[in-house]
Formats: sequence, C-alpha cells, structure tokens
Amino acid sequence: MDSGKSGSGGFSGLAGWLVRPAGWQAWAVLGVVLGAAALRIAYRVPDGGMDNAIVVRAADAWLDGRSPYADRHFLYLPGAVLAAVPQAMFPQVGRVLVPVGVVGALACGWACALRIHGVALRSRFAVLGLLGLVLGFAPFVHLVELGNWTVASAVALPVALLCVCRGRWVVAGAVIGAAVAVKPLLVPVLLLFVFARKWRALGVAVLVPVVVSVLAALVLPDPGAFFTRTLPFLLRGEDRFVRLYEASPAAVLPRVGVPAVVASLVSVVGGVVGVWCAWRRWRAPGPWVVGVGPEVRLGAGGAEVGRPVEEGRVVEAGRVVETAAALMLAAFLVSRPSYDHYLLVVLPLLLAGALRASSVVRGPWFWVALVPQVPGFVWVGVEVLPRRAFKDAFTLCVLAGVVFWWCASVGRRGGPVGPASVPAPSAGASVAGEWSLPGAPQSRPFP
Repeated sequence: MDSGKSGSGGFSGLAGWLVRPAGWQAWAVLGVVLGAAALRIAYRVPDGGMDNAIVVRAADAWLDGRSPYADRHFLYLPGAVLAAVPQAMFPQVGRVLVPVGVVGALACGWACALRIHGVALRSRFAVLGLLGLVLGFAPFVHLVELGNWTVASAVALPVALLCVCRGRWVVAGAVIGAAVAVKPLLVPVLLLFVFARKWRALGVAVLVPVVVSVLAALVLPDPGAFFTRTLPFLLRGEDRFVRLYEASPAAVLPRVGVPAVVASLVSVVGGVVGVWCAWRRWRAPGPWVVGVGPEVRLGAGGAEVGRPVEEGRVVEAGRVVETAAALMLAAFLVSRPSYDHYLLVVLPLLLAGALRASSVVRGPWFWVALVPQVPGFVWVGVEVLPRRAFKDAFTLCVLAGVVFWWCASVGRRGGPVGPASVPAPSAGASVAGEWSLPGAPQSRPFP
C-alpha cells in the first residue's frame, strides 16, 4: 500500500494527496468561481461596493475643495483620499476593476500564505483551499460586495510575514507601513517587530504611513478633522447603523442587556490576554529543527521535484503566523468597529498551515468557530440582518479563544518557554540558514 510519502513533500495520506499538483479541471473550476464572484458584483453594484463608495466620495469631496472627513463614515487616513482619486475621476472603470481587484488581491494573499508554509502554488490544496474560502466562508463574498479597503491589509499581511520568514524585516516593515498608510488596520502587527526587537524595521513601518499622511494632509482642506471627528467616532462607536454590523463584545453585549462599561471591560481584558498569548507564542517557538524533508516543487511538465529543506522552516512559519494572528484577533476584540470581513486578514494565514500536524487548524473548535459563517447556515433567532452581528461575534470570540489558547499552550506542547538548543542539521539540509529568524539560535552561520 502506498504510504503517500513518495513525491509528496514528506506528507502521507490525505495531506500527501493534497500537496500533489492539481489538474487543469480544478483550475478551470476555480477560475469560473472567482470570475463569477467578481463579475456578479460588477453587474449588481454600480460603484464598486458601498464601502468603496465612501472612499470615492471622500476623493470627490477633495476634488471639489471640501473636507473628506465631513462624512463621519470615512475612517481612513489622508493617504486613502489620494489613492481613490483615479476612481473619482473615472467612476465607470471602478465598477469592474474594484470587484476584480478585490478577488485578485485575496487570491494573492492566499498564495503568499501558502508560500509561508512551504506549500506549492500548483498543489491541490492551493486550489481547494481558495475554493473553500470563496464558497464556504461568507465574509469573502461580503468583502467583495462592499469593496472594503480591508483587502489592502488582507494581502499586505501575508506578504509581510513571507518577508519576515525570509529574514527581510525592513521590507516587511515597508509593506506593513504602506498598508497602514491606506487603512490603519495592521497597526497591532507592529508589536511583532517589538517582540523581535527589529527596531529598524519598526521605524520603517511607522515612518512610511507618517510621511504619506503628512504629505497628503498638506493638500487636504481640513486634515485636522481626522482627530476632531474621525478619531472620536472610532473611540466611541456611537453610530447606530455601524453598530448593527459590529462583532466586538463591546458592541454586541450591550444589545443583550450587559452594561456598556462591563462590555468594554470584557473587550479590553480579551485584547490584553491576546497580546500576552502572542508574546508567549513568540517566546516559545518550540523545536527549532525537527527533521529534514523534501519541499514539493514543480518542474518541467508539472513533474514534482524535491529540494531538501529543514522542517524547522515550517515551525518558524507557525511561530510568525500564530503570533501575528493573535495580535490581530486581540485588536478585533477591542476595536470599534469590528466587522466579519476583518477575519480575512488572519484566516487564510492559519488555513494555509493546515497540512502540518502542529497547526491550530487541526483542532475541532477552530472549525466550530467558522460554522456560523458558512453560507446557508441558519441560526434560529439571529438570522435577521440587525442580529447578524451575534453570529459574527460568536465566530470572532471563539476563533480568538482558540488561537489564544493555542499560543499560550505551545510551551507545554513543544517544550519550555524560551529558545532551546538546536540539534545539528542532517546532511542534505542546505538552506536552513535562509529561513532562520532573528532571535532564534542557529545551528550554523548564514551561508
């Protein structure tokens, strides 16, 4: 009986089948599904989505000499105004380009997440995983329908973490900074640079949005309105329309009679616990090198070829991804507003590591958290639109709890907290240094 290990990157069973190259039929199905998801929105929505229209209206206001922040629903930094100017000048182009661009960006983020975990882009898992996100996770379609600029963070975070895994921290900082300059959703990830003591990269991540915002503010009629109108709105979250869709405990619990002060305290405590768990995950990376195996790559004609890489690379990827995910989920528990599509920033990163036994995705509660987001799932009593936030809050809180617990208990699973000694690499592991993270003990110097 075939163990499945041959030509399957050291995987066996179902995982070995998933890492093999996908046939053209699977790619055809994926192309049809992605195309349909984008073109359906382009046909139904004339302005690229409700949330995208808010940013475009802000750009229109600036072109007319008015303040973009007169609309309190415009929650972006000044750089987003200039980024939306092309859409304001050519509105008909955005009707098609926005949904197509959102779908393409989410697919790009999934591809980068796969590469973080060493999964081949032409594998069956790559195709089926993206199909699962489109067809089985409702916030994917919600994000495309809204045209929300959260998509910038959904693609920037995987790109940045891929750079981190390759030791390019300054580039990662620049990517995070560019995303923050448009929408400050990835600000919590700056703590990852603090944990790693990468001060130069942290400086770049902070400097990029500051410079972009200052330069953009110079041409805005009332840039100070961001601090006098937008920031207070974000801190209070007192918009009735927005509150219907917020998933954070601070927004949902008062709707069931919990005092607002208690609800806010619950959110803050959850956020603090999440940051502590993220720090613990970073400090307890587990075994640095746990074996050697071939990475599946595709040669001429789609044939699989192997390149020896250290399994420790995957351990490091898990450390980076889980730390960043915990930081983001902690922020989502506290932030106002906090929407269902925010989860697309972290979920693909976690799902891409599902083939490894040491993955949070392997736990049953991870999938329990996602059940309310399956299209067609009916939760009696909370299916009406004003109550949908309860489903989203359930997913957010359970998923955050699962990730936090996983991060906090990694020391008990993989050994004591803190770096451990590194066993000598096996003969054939020629690229270990390429994937070593700063702060990690190394078995040998960088080549």
